[in-house]
This record gives sequence, structure tokens and C-alpha cells, in this order.
Amino acid sequence: MASIGFISLGCAKNQVDCERMMYRVQEAGLEVQADVVGADVVVINTCGFIDSAKAEAIDYILQVAQLKAQGLVGKILVTGCLSQRYQQEIFEQLPEVDGILGTGSYTEIVPAIAKLLAGEPVSDFASIDTPEVECGRVLTTPEHYAYIKIAEGCDNRCAYCIIPYLRGKFRSRQMEDILDEARYLASIGVKELLVVAQDTSRYGTDFPKHQRLLPELLRQLCKIDGIRWIRVHYTYPDEINDALIDVMASEPKIVKYLDIPIQHCNNEVLKLMNRRGSREFLQDLFAKLRSRIPGLVIRTSVITGLPGETEEAFEQLCEFLMEQRLERVGAFPFSPEEGTPAAEMDFVDSEIAQQRAQHVETIQSRIMDEYNASLVGKTLEVLVDGFDEEQEQFYGRTYADSPEIDSRVWIATDEPLTEGTFVNVRIDCVVDGELSGYLLEE
Repeated sequence: MASIGFISLGCAKNQVDCERMMYRVQEAGLEVQADVVGADVVVINTCGFIDSAKAEAIDYILQVAQLKAQGLVGKILVTGCLSQRYQQEIFEQLPEVDGILGTGSYTEIVPAIAKLLAGEPVSDFASIDTPEVECGRVLTTPEHYAYIKIAEGCDNRCAYCIIPYLRGKFRSRQMEDILDEARYLASIGVKELLVVAQDTSRYGTDFPKHQRLLPELLRQLCKIDGIRWIRVHYTYPDEINDALIDVMASEPKIVKYLDIPIQHCNNEVLKLMNRRGSREFLQDLFAKLRSRIPGLVIRTSVITGLPGETEEAFEQLCEFLMEQRLERVGAFPFSPEEGTPAAEMDFVDSEIAQQRAQHVETIQSRIMDEYNASLVGKTLEVLVDGFDEEQEQFYGRTYADSPEIDSRVWIATDEPLTEGTFVNVRIDCVVDGELSGYLLEE
């Protein structure tokens, strides 16, 4: 029986695609192994979104190529966004690669592996606009949480973003298919669902009635026994309506955490980015959300150094962040991506863009320090994620923390804790920007 190793890079949506490929491989009777060393085929599921992601993907390909040269792995199959974006370049510049699949062809993983094992080359690029094909998954997250992808592709066409060219038009999955998957995840012990898509707030708008169906989907997910937390990512500000606010405010299973990527607040920069809305709109939206959803934690991302970002525009962004005091902010220097409108514009020097991103991080660090300080002395519900051998301490997350991107809560206890359980922790200090406290006995 052939053994297949997987490496998945990039976003949670890409991770779900990889989990589906792993399922198809297992279903075909092939072995999925945890370590790539010794694998007959290594599948590298790549990201190709920005320069740093591309560099990471190429580095992994080269590392596996070294293993191949040493006879420690067999064939190399590259999938995901990098392969979709650089179809010819991969074969020309990385001759160690034996096959590539585009983002519209990852469902063909089993036939592709069969060809590689038979010594045949693979280069398959089906339409990136085809509907999602339903299948099972092999979870690669800890057993107590899972990402659930509700749509593929994007119609927003932001000037700086390559994703629509790599992932196609926006396509919602059928609601019942999503609910069936969620029920299965609950049955195997998943406690937290993280709802993801390129734009979750647009869910259902591509169906015949063009309705925003995210609120209804969330209500249905809340009915599933076993699911304790539901976390929503990637909601576009102009798609957030009263129905979504109402369901978030009224459903206790939906954590009061909302990921709203604004990218900027300066009106001229937003127009150049082909983003809808304005600074005034964002101010009103955040005020409305906070008034109607008590305790809401807002995550956002901003890009510095975009075409049209003058010193004055950047100062406006900093003022906005200090004024809004959003709990979670990621800052990224502009990366001009070939094939996008923004790459053809005059943009800020990359060193200045990096300096501006660091300045935003400094501002946000102060905001986070104040937010964390406000939690000292409080008792918080924490989902136990694991045990850190180096720190010799258990850790977990509050509702305010999404896995991988937000903070941990360190838990002092003499008793062993089980991953995936909810415990009460009294916060007594902040260490290196992360909360720390002691377990309260029930």
C-alpha cells in the first residue's frame, strides 16, 4: 500500500482543502502518514497569496526536494494557490516537482497520485469556478475544534488581492451539506466550529434568491448538540446587516467575537483598494456592533503602504485604531501582486510600508496591554487546548481568542486537564502579553 505525506500551508480554508484530499486518499485505500519521510508521494498544499507565503511554499518544496535527492521520499506533488498561480514556472524552475494540481483540481488527488506512482507526469488545471464537491475530511486540528468552510472563491475584487484569480467566483455550499458536516464534526468530539470562507457574510447571495443566509446558517448550527462555541471569521463590513447582529447577540453558542477585515479607514485609500464604505461608515458600524452585542471582541487586519497611502492617510489610520481600540489587529505591509490592479499603481516604498506596519503593531500592543489589564481579577471561561512541555503548564483560550492567531491563557493547576474541556480560570496577571491565572475548582 502506497504511503502519502501531506504538508499544508497558508490559511484555514486551504487546510480544509488538504483535509478533504487526505480523506479521498484514505478512502482510496492509500496510507496517510504523519511524517513525510518515507512517503511514496509528498503532497505540498501551498499558499500563493503574498510574497512571504510564496517564499514559505518554495522553501518547503526545496526541503522536500532535498529529501527526494537523498532517497527519503518518492514523488512530489504541488497543489493549492502557488501551483494555480505559477503553473509553468514551477516545472521550469523546480524540476524536482513531479506533478501539480490547480485549485480547481484538488478533487483529482487520487488519480494524480496513481499517475505519479506509475511514472507519469501530472499537470491538471480544471475550472476554478466549479461548484464544491462534497466529501469527508481527516481533521488535522486538535480534536476539539475544526474549521468549517461555507463557500469558495470571492467576488469582491479588491485591487490588491489575487484570490479571485486563483479561487474563482464566489460559490456557497448548500446549507444542508454544511449542517451535515457540522453534525459529523460534533459526533467525533468537536466543541468549537470556526466558520470560514473568503467572505462569510456573503454566504447565500449567489443562490437564486440572492439572500444573505449567514444568520440562518448560524441559527441552524446552534441547534447541533455537542457544539459549544461557534466563531465567525472573514465578515466584510458592508455585508454585516441587522439580522447577523441579532443572531450574534441572541445565540449563546456564538462567541462574541467577529473578524472584520477593514484593511484601511482613509476614504481615498479605500476607493483605490476598490473597497466599499468609508471611515464614517466603519465608525458607525463598530459603534452599532458594540452597543448591540455586549462584550464583543473585534478582530481586523490592515495593510500599510498601499498605493495612495500618504503620510496623512497613514496618520488617519493610526488615529482610527487608537480611537476604536479594537481588541485584535493584524498589520501587514503592502505586497504588490502581479496581475492585480494595485501592482500597477505607484505605491509606498517597501521599507516605509514595513515601518508603518511595525508602528501599527506598537499602537496595538498598548491597546492590548490595557485590554489584558482590565481582565486581571476576573474569572473567565477557558477552553483547554493543551500542555506546553517547556513551560510545564496547561494553556487554553477564552472566547476572545481564535486558535493560531490570538493569545493563550496560561492555567496554573496541580490537576491534569483534558484537552477540549471548559474550565473557569481566575486571571491574576499578564505575562508577555498573555493572560495567566489559576484553575477554580468546581
